[in-house]
Order: sequence, then C-alpha cells, then structure tokens
Amino acid sequence: MKIAVKAPVGRASGFALAAYAFVVTMLGTTLPTPLYPIYQQEFSFSSLIVTVIYATYAVGVIAALLLFGQLSDEIGRRRVLLGGLLLAVASALAFLFATGLPLLFVGRLLSGLSAGIFTGTATATLVDLAPQEKQRQATLIAAGANMGGLGCGPLLAGILAQYAVQPLRLVFIVNIVLLLLAIIGTWIMPEPIEVKEHARLRPQRLRIPQQVRATFIRVAIPGFAGFAVLGLFTAVAPVFLSQMLHITNHALTGLIVFAVFAASTCGQLLLEHISQRRALPLACIGLIVGLILVAGGLLARSLTLLVAGAIVAGLGQGLSLRAGLAAINAKSPATQRGEISSSYFVVLYIAISIPVIGVGIAAQLFGLQVAGIAFSIIMAILALIALIILLKQPTEQH
Repeated sequence: MKIAVKAPVGRASGFALAAYAFVVTMLGTTLPTPLYPIYQQEFSFSSLIVTVIYATYAVGVIAALLLFGQLSDEIGRRRVLLGGLLLAVASALAFLFATGLPLLFVGRLLSGLSAGIFTGTATATLVDLAPQEKQRQATLIAAGANMGGLGCGPLLAGILAQYAVQPLRLVFIVNIVLLLLAIIGTWIMPEPIEVKEHARLRPQRLRIPQQVRATFIRVAIPGFAGFAVLGLFTAVAPVFLSQMLHITNHALTGLIVFAVFAASTCGQLLLEHISQRRALPLACIGLIVGLILVAGGLLARSLTLLVAGAIVAGLGQGLSLRAGLAAINAKSPATQRGEISSSYFVVLYIAISIPVIGVGIAAQLFGLQVAGIAFSIIMAILALIALIILLKQPTEQH
C-alpha cells in the first residue's frame, strides 16, 4: 500500500536520491577490481587468494538475499536502505585501513551484504516512488543503476589508482564521501510504503514450485554461465592483464571491466526490442561467441580479442539476466514470486564464486593462461547446452 509521507523532499526527488544511493552502493562493490594486482604485490598472495577474496562477496550477497530479502516489506524501504549504506561505509573503512588479508575479507563480506540488501530493496523503492504509468521505466532505471554502478566502480578506482596518490586509500575515501551523501539523501527521502507496526525478520525460503521448475532450469543455465563470465572479469581479468599482457595501467584495466558491465546494461535494454522467445537463445549465442573470443584472446595474448570477447559476452549476459527474470516472473504465482526470484539470484551469485575459485586453483596448478582458456571453453559448452535445451523446448513466451 502506498501512502503519502511527509518528508523534506517529494517523490520525484526521492526517486532521484534512491537511484543515486543505488549507483553509489553498487559502485563500491567493484572498486577493488583493478586494485587486486597492487594488493597482490603489497601483501604477497597468489591468484587463488584473489579469487577467494572476490568470492567472499558472493557469500555476503547470498546471506543478505536469504536473511533480509523481505525485511523492507516489514520495516520500510528507507530503514533497510540506510542499513545497506552503513554496511557499505563499513566495507570502505575495512579496505581503507587494510594492512593484510583479514580486512580484505571483511571488506568484501560487508560489501556483499550491502549489495544483497540493495539489489532488491532499491529496485522496489524506485518502482514504489514512480508514478503508476512509469513503473516499467523505473524497472529499467533500476537495472541501469545496478549495472552502471558496478561498471563505474572499476573505472573510478582504476583512474584514481593510476593518476592520483595513495592508490589503495584515496578511492575508498572518495567512496565514503559519496556514501555519506547517499545516507543524507536516503534520510530525507519519503518512505513509499506503509510500515508495519509489528515487524518480524523472516528468512527468505528457497523453493521452486513444480510448475516453474522447467522454466527455471532453462533460464538458470545461461544465467549461471553469464554471471560466471562477470566473475572472471571482475576477479581475475586484472591479474590476467597484468601478468600475461603486461598491462600495468590501472585505468585501462578499469576501462576494460567497465566495458563488460556497459555491454551487460545494453544487453538488458535489448529485451525491449527482442521477443522473449528469441531473447534467451540469442543470449546463449552471445555468450558462446564472446567466450570463444576470450579464449582466443588468452591463447594469442591479444588485448583486442579479449576486449571484443568481453563486450560480446557482456551483451549475452545482460540479455540472459533480464530475459530469465522475465520468464520466471511470467510463470511464477504472485505469492511466491519473491522466493523464486531469490532462488534465481542465489544460483547467479554461486556462479560468480565457485567457478572463479576453480580458475584460481587451476591457475596455481597449470598457470593463468591455461586456467582462463579452460574456464572459457567450459562456460561456452554450458551456454551451448542451454541453447540446445532452449531450441528443443522454447520458453512459453510470445
């Protein structure tokens, strides 16, 4: 139920403030990406540890999705968003004062918790604050804020690390300032829903009803492959670029990772112009072609092929994510939509943790180049399997 709440700003301004908070929070989650080679040199740890640090983020996201997925329906959007922002500040402080591995792990876990809280709550807030006739646009803006923030994080960190002082400190000071502004903005925005008097914390159940399972499996496989690709580029790509291609320009590294997320955002927007029935097969084709290009780039040590693969795979990932969610929502009973969507996101965030750790282990045993090529081939095969399943049993969408 929507109610008018007295606040220093109106709903339109509140919408802008919520979008800003969404961007800034997601930006903070990817700030460490171009800094991993510096951390490696500073703290003397292996590529495997890089992937484990990164995967800790996924643990935080999954925990937040399960524990706090329905909390904003109980205590209101603003309170939950403020909690997520405070966790983001705590994460930035952990990185700011890190002198070794322990605080890096703490920072990533807190970052994952903040992202897990924001992903659902900020999207719901933007939809709640938008006029009824513009709620579809609000969903698109939410998707853009999410992926845009994720993409801008490596770009900002890379530029500051390359061209400013204190590469492991300044970026997190800037992040804290941006977050404090977001906290002020969230504090003064209107609460768009009615807050329940007797709120209670209910962990989100993970359950896929029988009538949704076939659709869920069809969309989860390409979704898994797509998010594994995101994990590769946000966790391991900077180390690949540094050690294999000898690219030490952190701004260029950040720009390459930004390109993956920008392509993902464009992929999500493509669903506006492609039918649901064609979207997932096209997403799988994009993932297959992109991963072949990535494997070729790693084999030939070619930056051009690697970037081309990142962009094509990013388009496929974005399209698979949005088309997958649309297919699941269309098949899900309204009363179970939240838990089914949460189950989907749990699968996706497992994809950016376990496969990436596998790359780290393989890199220890066989080297980064072999590990990266093997990962690309395996994920391309997974996307191919998804494509075959989709062509045999297309999603029931017209």
